[in-house]
Amino acid sequence: MEKGIILDNRILDVVFIAWFIAQFYKVVTTIFIDKKLNIRRIFETGGMPSSHSSTMSALTTSIGIAYGTQSVAFAISFIFTGVVMYDAAGIRRAAGKHAGLLNTLLDRFGNKIGEKIYDGKLKELLGHTPTEVLVGAVLGIVVAFLFKGYIQA
Repeated sequence: MEKGIILDNRILDVVFIAWFIAQFYKVVTTIFIDKKLNIRRIFETGGMPSSHSSTMSALTTSIGIAYGTQSVAFAISFIFTGVVMYDAAGIRRAAGKHAGLLNTLLDRFGNKIGEKIYDGKLKELLGHTPTEVLVGAVLGIVVAFLFKGYIQA
């Protein structure tokens, strides 16, 4: 395999592209939804599509293209991808819901006692819905196949 741009690794190049597309989509949709540019969204978690899923599925698919689905690297990546996607839609999503509940409780309790208990807000957009995870996974697979010639060169 020829050298790539990121650490001389073409698979990393494809994975970065899948991550960037997912995150850039979030920036673009924020412009339409919130009517303002939020460039910080490129580095934030949560939302549609899951960049965790797009990154991991692009990695696994790229490894499958480069080394075959029978390779040890593919097997390791496949399992790791499943864990990351499960975590994104399960544990991290639940943590975001908990943060939302805590923010509400802190606001209401602070209003009742007449003082602010916590100055900030806990980050609520941490995880993903199953649909966001699925769309991210499809995005990563599509990106890897679009760059199949690049990966194999």
